[in-house]
Amino acid sequence: MAAADSSSSIVDFFGGEAGYRCGYCKNVTGNFSHGMWAHSMTVQDYQDLLDRGWRRSGKYVYKPIMNQTCCPQYTIRCRPLHFQPSKSHKKVLKKMLKFLAKGDSSKVAGDVTEEPMDSHGEDAVACSFVLKNASDISQSELKPLSVEETERVETEDNDEEEEMKKEVIVKKVASEPPQICADKDSAGSSERSDSAKLVHTTPKPGKGADLSKPPCRKAKDVRKERKLHKLLQNQTHTLEGSPSQAEPQVLLSQNSKANQPKSIEDFIFVSLPDDATHQLEVRLVPVSFEDPQFKSSFSQSAALFAKYQMAIHKDTPSECGEYEFTRFLCDSPLEAENPPSGPDCGYGSFHQQYWLDGKIIAVGVIDVLPYCISSVYLYYDPDYNFLSLGVYSALREIAFIRQLREKTSELCYYYMGFYIHSCPKMRYKGQYRPSDLLCPETYVWVPIEQCLPTLEHSKYCRFNQDLKAVDEGGIKELGRVRVLHKRIVMPYSMYKKRRKGPSDEANVQQYASLVGQTCSERMLLFRN
Repeated sequence: MAAADSSSSIVDFFGGEAGYRCGYCKNVTGNFSHGMWAHSMTVQDYQDLLDRGWRRSGKYVYKPIMNQTCCPQYTIRCRPLHFQPSKSHKKVLKKMLKFLAKGDSSKVAGDVTEEPMDSHGEDAVACSFVLKNASDISQSELKPLSVEETERVETEDNDEEEEMKKEVIVKKVASEPPQICADKDSAGSSERSDSAKLVHTTPKPGKGADLSKPPCRKAKDVRKERKLHKLLQNQTHTLEGSPSQAEPQVLLSQNSKANQPKSIEDFIFVSLPDDATHQLEVRLVPVSFEDPQFKSSFSQSAALFAKYQMAIHKDTPSECGEYEFTRFLCDSPLEAENPPSGPDCGYGSFHQQYWLDGKIIAVGVIDVLPYCISSVYLYYDPDYNFLSLGVYSALREIAFIRQLREKTSELCYYYMGFYIHSCPKMRYKGQYRPSDLLCPETYVWVPIEQCLPTLEHSKYCRFNQDLKAVDEGGIKELGRVRVLHKRIVMPYSMYKKRRKGPSDEANVQQYASLVGQTCSERMLLFRN
């Protein structure tokens, strides 16, 4: 036996709760979860809990009962080291650059507005410890992720010439200009479209297309072929006039470098012109009232939170005051740690503040953990909704992980909260690829592409296809569970002998099976 160590996690487990209102499908009693109050928690314990499907809201840590809850919530993580921004992501980054440089706030056609990586209060159990009920769905124009749709890395709209440099096989270019004709479905129609008028000879009625002419092709393919032909000609002239044999290799090397798709860093860290209209600064502030930056910006940050909650989630002023803000987004059970091998900022909870011209316009609440950054919540100024700050902040957090990994190689994942396939508006997190979903039974990570077809048929799924696989981290020895009783730490086997009154073994067994053997032997389960 020993006295309680201040560096140990101390939790109070509540077991399975009765059904409560779901913020996604609005079922009055359909949401079920397990919960525990974390008086304190180490970053390693919370990392391991995340990898078993847990998540925090303030100091309340909860785990959906996946096979009972109306809208199963699957833990999702992105792999930032292999992440490439999609076309829509690049649009958001370009829009921010344009706004900063020129002050242009016009909305580009086809833009997607943000879906913040947040964990709203409604995710947690509606008990006395939970701050409030708030919708987890932001205003969204995002196209729901389709099962048939597989995201690919898209180059920019004006990169056709760069794509031509990637061609290895040179196609023979026709000496005469390619012909553009109407859609193939209307080739046999007696009525010709405007594009069909470009064909020199009209096919005879009933004969179909004129076989003496080359088959028609898409205009885009024609443009690509012309650019490729021109590029090859230019390279040939360059090489013919060069006496050195090394120059072709240099040329190919330069082309290869130019062909690399732009990363998010290429957009985020680009230098703005000297006469830029706006200045954006991102500050990482520890969540601690002992930190000068956090303390000095608290009032402004709390006011922004209230403005966001009232405008986006329709909260009343009494539901989003400074007290509610503090309990929800400032109170964290995580103990700050600064090991020599860790990131320069250390581990713990942080507010990533976005300052525009000296004013906070957005705050991303994040937890920096041993293997990941976990996105907790985002709130922003609704007046800047046109900047898609939810998407922008998510991309900034991905870039931040890459930056931290330069010193801390194990920190290489971006945990985005829960993926809820049964709620179309919550599928946006699956658009950050490559990403994985956590199997709710064996707690192994499975690529999301393998999970989506199964989720289309059943809202609750076991993603691990090995039917013989079990939870390797499950409880094996209940007696080794660490208990805190009357300020004394002891194994459950000893506490069980000392306990007076009815047995609590079923409750402890449930707790240990949910947190796993490793955490149950490290964390302290509070017992009266």
